[in-house]
Order: sequence, then C-alpha cells, then structure tokens
Amino acid sequence: MPRGPQCYQTCTDRWARHSALLQHINFTAPDQRALQTPRVGKGRKEGSRGRVREKHRDQAAAMEALRLPPPLLLCIVLFLLVSPAPRWPGASPAAAARAAPRIAPLPTAALRRLYDTSNYGKLQLNNGLALTPQMGWNSWNFFACNINETVIQETADALVSTGLAALGYNYVNIDDCWSSPKRGKKDQLLPDPKTFPSGIKALADYVHGKGLKLGIYSDAGVATCQVRPGSLYHEKDDAALFASWGVDYLKYDNCYNLGIKPEKRYPPMRDALNSTGRQIFYSLCEWGQDDPALWAGKVGNSWRTTDDIVDTWKSMTDIADKNNKWASYAGPGGWNDPDMLEVGNGGMTFAEYRSHFSIWALMKAPLLIGCDVRNMTSETLEILSNKEVIQVNQDPLGVQGRRILGQGKYGCREVWAGPLSGNRLAVALWNRCSETANITMKLPEVGLDGSSAYSVRDLWKQETLSENVIGTFGAQVDVHDCKMYIFTPAVSISSI
Repeated sequence: MPRGPQCYQTCTDRWARHSALLQHINFTAPDQRALQTPRVGKGRKEGSRGRVREKHRDQAAAMEALRLPPPLLLCIVLFLLVSPAPRWPGASPAAAARAAPRIAPLPTAALRRLYDTSNYGKLQLNNGLALTPQMGWNSWNFFACNINETVIQETADALVSTGLAALGYNYVNIDDCWSSPKRGKKDQLLPDPKTFPSGIKALADYVHGKGLKLGIYSDAGVATCQVRPGSLYHEKDDAALFASWGVDYLKYDNCYNLGIKPEKRYPPMRDALNSTGRQIFYSLCEWGQDDPALWAGKVGNSWRTTDDIVDTWKSMTDIADKNNKWASYAGPGGWNDPDMLEVGNGGMTFAEYRSHFSIWALMKAPLLIGCDVRNMTSETLEILSNKEVIQVNQDPLGVQGRRILGQGKYGCREVWAGPLSGNRLAVALWNRCSETANITMKLPEVGLDGSSAYSVRDLWKQETLSENVIGTFGAQVDVHDCKMYIFTPAVSISSI
C-alpha cells in the first residue's frame, strides 16, 4: 500500500471509486448503528426527565473530530485495516503471578446440570479485580451529557450519606461527555474546562477521600458516542493518562469503530491498562453484537451482552432474557453485563423495579445505580439497599443464576434460581403475567433434593418463612413483581 504523500494522492484519485467501501466502513459497526438516525441519550426516551441531548452521529462531525481531510482519512482507514494489530506490553509480573479465579465445583450432579459453568474460566482476565460483580453508580441513565464535577462530587457524598457506599456501591463512574471535543496540542485527552475545571485528578482525589473509586469512559473507536475523542490507536497513551489521574475503572464503548471487529479493538486497551501497573477495572461496552461472552473473558472484567437498557418494563425483561443465554460464561474475574440499573428513574412501578433489582442480583450482573442518588425516594433506597439481595449478587461462589422454568400459557410464571456458597440456593418467583399468579415449583426442578427439608428465607420481607420445606414450594406473586428466597438445607441449620 502507498504511504505518505503517495498514499494521499492515490487515495484522492480513487476517492469516487471507494465510495461504496466508505459506506460499508461508515466509521462504525457493521450494522451502521453509530452513524445512522441519532438516538436520544443512549436509549433514553426523548423528553424523559428533560435532561437528554441528542447524539450527533454524522460523518462530518466524526471527520471534524479527527481533523483530517476525507481522502486522507480513507487512506488511513485502509492502511490500518490491512496492517497487523499493534502489540502492547502484556500483563505485569504481579498480574501474571496471581492465582486465577475459579468457581468451586457444585456438590451434586443435578446442580451441575442446571447451573452449567463449563464455559467459565477458560479465558478469564487475571488482573485481581471483579471477584464479585462490580457495584457503584454511573452518570448516563439519568444525567446523559448534563454532567459536571459538582454532580460527581455530590453523588459521591450521597453514596456515603445514604449508606449505599457501606453496602458495596463503591465505583463512581463518569460516562460520556467529560472530555473536550478535541485532543490537546500533545494529542492528549483533556477534561472539558467548562464542566470539569479542576481536572480529573482532583476529582479522583475527592472521590478517593470518601473511600470510593472513580471510573471514567472512553471508546474503542475514533470518537465516543457523543463525538468526543475516542481511544482507538491511542490506547497506550490514554491508559497511562487515566492511571496518572488515579482512575480505577474504564467503561469502553463501541461507537465510530471503523467497522473493525471488536475482537481486534478491545485487547489493545486491556494490554495498555495492564502495562500501567495500576489495577483498573475494564468494562467492555460492545453492546453484545459479536457475542462477547465467547471471547471477552480474556479481555475484560465485564462485557455488555445486550443493547442499551431503557427505563421500561419491556426493555428490562427483554434484556434479562438475552443475558440469561450466556450464564455459563460468567464467574469471578469476568461477568456478563446486561447494562445499568434503572431503579428510581420513574419509568416502571415499584414492583417492576423490585423485579429488575432481584433478577440483576441473581444473574450476578453489575449493580450500577443509574438514578440521581442525591434525590432518591425512600422506595428507591429501600430496593437498592436490601442487604440480603445484595449478598446474593456478591456471593463468593460466583455462579450466575438463570431462568429454570416458565409456567402457564405464555410461560410468564417464571422460576429463576442460582446456587450460592454453603450449599444454599437463591430462588426468584417472577410474575411476568398481566394478573396476579400463583407460582409453584418442585424442589428437584431447581436442583434440590425433593426428600430433604430446607429452611426458606424471604429476602424482601427479610424473615424466615419455614425451616421444614419438603418437596414443593410456591407463593402468590403480584403483577410484574418478584419474590426472592434462599433455600438452606435444614441439616446445616440444625448443626450450627
């Protein structure tokens, strides 16, 4: 391939003939999502909360962000597509020396059959993080681009004052729109001086002073979804910059990706983060397009399995079903990510939000709050602060719960379950029907011994219902609500 001035001239001469190829590349993923009709706030409904700006995903804006003439940009794209991927330094010696996380074998054949973990552990990233799913807060679902350093500081304050930080919500994650529209003179990322005048280092110091951790956002493309500079081909410099600021978490998005496969775009940032010597949680936000559960375990600490969540019952339930498919791939060190929590944002009922939180906890999903924690209702805090449900999510065994069965004409009376440490089992009876329903199960259907007695604790009532449940169990569940239990062998209870 021609290089330098020759490359520019050749590409200029062939510009018209390459128009079809440009449309295919289109500076985005193969399905064109990053440049087609602008979406409002990464899936937010237009007008909801009045705080969401439209995305600007047009080709001209992307080129302006790059500050390159179109023919030269095409030449660079073609060169990069045929060039070998850059090689970054591998994991640090400390990371290489760590014992790889693992899941302890389940005790019975029935449990091993129902809660398959055979795809876990083959490719797990071993950076010492994510032994349980991450917990914290992210700015996007409520604030979208309307963020500033005061919002982040006040959110950190609120996580502490409400007691949420003490429950494990320790990441304070800034999403898109924190950076200036263009890189600096030395080609470095710059915080937006209007909204983050003190800089990210000062903000990280503030958050760390609260006993919390700071997360930041970038993109495995030439621009972020809001057309700020992306980190594609800037991985090493950007990772070093994040580490110098004291960043603890990176969410890495998928817009303006030049049509390059994510399997090639995401590993360079992994290696760049590892080479900094700082432990930084690596969250892949690839939208589930290329089935990241199949390959992302060796790349990141979590990987999005679905498109963006919206604050509706339909979106939440659809995403739960899609994430369920990949249950056997998750475990300590790397988790399936069905996107952030919508609890408290106003689009669902209390019962629906309780279901949302219950199923996310059972699926070992990241518990990243997406509402304005400075102004939560008592009902929202009640859901987010349920210690016993959180303990299911953070259980050290690390097996993702899953849908076991559906009952009724449309299968809307559902039983979800997942094993826990100490030979316990978490069970959720989830009513997705349009009327109140009785949901029952036989204990062997969820992997328990039908002839043994179990103690059953209701996690939302926070009380033990019985210490002698044998054979079957059931409950009446309101419309779109979810009841959640832990089954513990009665023998274990009596021997304590």
